[in-house]
Amino acid sequence: MVQELLIELAKGIGRFFLHPAVYISLLFSVLIGYVRVKRERKQFRARILWGWTETKHVLLDGYVWSIILSVISVGIGFVVPTTWLFIYSAWMILFVLLFMYQLGSAIYAIALGATTLYVMYAYNWSFQVFSWEEFTGLNVLNEAIVPIAILAGLLLIVEGALIQKHGATYASPKLVKTSRGIQAMEYVTKRLWLLPVLLVIPGDVISAYIPFWPQFPIGESTFSLILFPFVIGFQQKSRRTLAVQFYKRYGKMVWQLGIIVTVAAAIGYVMPIISAVVILLAVLARLVISYMEYKKETSGTFAVSPQPNGVMIAGVLIDSPAEKMGLQIGERIVKVNGQKVTDEQELYEAVQINAAHCKLEVLDSNGELRLRQHILFRHDHYRLGLILIR
Repeated sequence: MVQELLIELAKGIGRFFLHPAVYISLLFSVLIGYVRVKRERKQFRARILWGWTETKHVLLDGYVWSIILSVISVGIGFVVPTTWLFIYSAWMILFVLLFMYQLGSAIYAIALGATTLYVMYAYNWSFQVFSWEEFTGLNVLNEAIVPIAILAGLLLIVEGALIQKHGATYASPKLVKTSRGIQAMEYVTKRLWLLPVLLVIPGDVISAYIPFWPQFPIGESTFSLILFPFVIGFQQKSRRTLAVQFYKRYGKMVWQLGIIVTVAAAIGYVMPIISAVVILLAVLARLVISYMEYKKETSGTFAVSPQPNGVMIAGVLIDSPAEKMGLQIGERIVKVNGQKVTDEQELYEAVQINAAHCKLEVLDSNGELRLRQHILFRHDHYRLGLILIR
């Protein structure tokens, strides 16, 4: 019995590698990195991050959250309809293919998937895939909407946590012109995260081998498991606020929304229509968060722009002397080797005063002065690994 159960579970996990979203996400992560590096090289003659960064972290950033969601999903035992997973996947893949990462939050595809399923049910629509399986509508306003809504809340929590932790790390600087015609910097984050989550679906594994397992059925009497790929897309830019501050604030709002949605959706076990309303409100709230933050960041002054007192740091290259000195975006270098500097040329001329041992006086974003120094070696970046705003 154990062997047969393991075989069935292996099949469920194997379906993850047959899902097109896995390979589409990986491919488009490569494209995101390629476009980013191409733009960085054009504007700064250097790439800020390695070109494969987005691809490397598409799975790596969220693997712990994948485990947590899988434990919750299987442990609680709520069942999601197979048809909904298929339609959700179609919407999710469409957003990725169209580069619509502003709509990459899982809540949008989840809501559209549930809505599509209900419309198919209301109008008695159906369709076939590959001539071997027919998909029909489902009245998701019954008990099916509850696990879908809870899953939406949990994925919002994960999305917020990923934005808060990794949003600023992968923010790429981009040169823009201000209304006064001077150069300034904005920071763009464009990411895809892939979360393999173990889900319960209608099937014949669990009921046969683990009859005591708790479940919240949706009309079915037998259940199975599948490792399903959820894709979270994210695209946002900051310019009024430093990226390290902006994405922490943004992510916090999203995961707080996720907690509210999860708790409210659970109440739907008493009255399923509550969960449907919760999904609708969650979509609206997520749109409001995006719009409000976009409006805030596209109005007002730039956090990183030329300053009369010192040279503003717009970017720091990986493994460079600047990174080893702990220099941060938004800080201003006011003295190099004891010499005041006001532009890039003065900075590098001052470096040559003591090319072997570089000493910097830096004002951080709070206006506090700190000292940094580093021994420069022959193989070190000739520009200290700094991207400066001119």
